Amino acid sequence: MTSPSDSTEHPTSPRRLRCAIYTRKSTEDGLNQPFNTLEAQREAAEAYILSQRHAGWTVITERYDDGGYTGGNLDRPALQKLITDMEAGLVDCVVVYKVDRLSRSLLDFARLMDVFERHGVSLVSVTQPLNTTVSMGRLTLNILLSFAQFEREIISERTRDKMAAARKKGKWMGGVPVLGYDVAPGGGRLAVNREEAERVRVIFAQYLECRSVDQTLASVQAQGWRNKRWTAETDTPHAGRLFTKASLERLLTNVLYIGQIRHEGKTYPGEQASIIEESVWR
Repeated sequence: MTSPSDSTEHPTSPRRLRCAIYTRKSTEDGLNQPFNTLEAQREAAEAYILSQRHAGWTVITERYDDGGYTGGNLDRPALQKLITDMEAGLVDCVVVYKVDRLSRSLLDFARLMDVFERHGVSLVSVTQPLNTTVSMGRLTLNILLSFAQFEREIISERTRDKMAAARKKGKWMGGVPVLGYDVAPGGGRLAVNREEAERVRVIFAQYLECRSVDQTLASVQAQGWRNKRWTAETDTPHAGRLFTKASLERLLTNVLYIGQIRHEGKTYPGEQASIIEESVWR
C-alpha cells in the first residue's frame, strides 16, 4: 500500500533569481552619516527582494552604490561595474528604489535597457509599477522605449533644422577649419589667418598659371606646404597633412574662400571675410 506522501508529487522549487541592488545620490551631502540616502534605498530594495523570497529572489552581496554622481550620464563607477557583472552573467535582476536612480536620461535609459535585454536581466523599481519579470512590466518598458525613440528622432530633426537655419544665415557650424582661416576667439565664426591666406592665394595663382591640378600639386609638394594645422578643444594638436590631389581639389573648389557657405547643394553669403576674389575662384 502506498502512503499519501509517496503518491504526492513535490512541487519544483522556484528558479533562483540573483538580484543586484543599485543606489545613487547626486551629491555627497550626508553620505558620511551612518544611515544615509544610499542606505535607505538599499534597505527598501532588500525588503522588496525579501518579499519575493517565495519566487526564488536573493540579494547579491556585491554593492553597487554611486554617491555623488549625476544621473544625467552613464559615467559612474558602480554602474559600470554593474554592467560588467551583467555581461559576465552574474546578475539576473537589478532592483532600484526609483527608475531615475538608474538614469535621468530617457536616451541613456534606452541604452541601458539594450544591455539588460542582451543579457536577459530584468529591472524592478520598488516604488514604481515597473517589473520586467512580468508581462505588464515589459509592456511598460516597451512604451518607455518607444518614447525614447521618439525623443531621439525629435532631437535629430531639431538639430538638422537648426544647422540648416544657421547655414542659411551664413554661420560656420564647426568642424576642422580650412587653410586660411582660424576659429575666432569665442568660437562661432571664422577669422582670416593672414599668413595662411597668402599661401592660399599663391596656390590659386599657380593653378591659374598652369591650369593643371597635377602640376599645381607638384609645386605645392616641392615647397613642403601642408594643409591646416589645428588644435582640438581638448588641446590636442593636429599637424597639417601633406597635400594630395583630392585635398588640393577640395581647396580650389571651397566656397568659403569667396565668403560663402554651402548647404545641401546651395550657397549662401557667409559671415567670414573672403580670401579669393570671386572672379579668380570661378
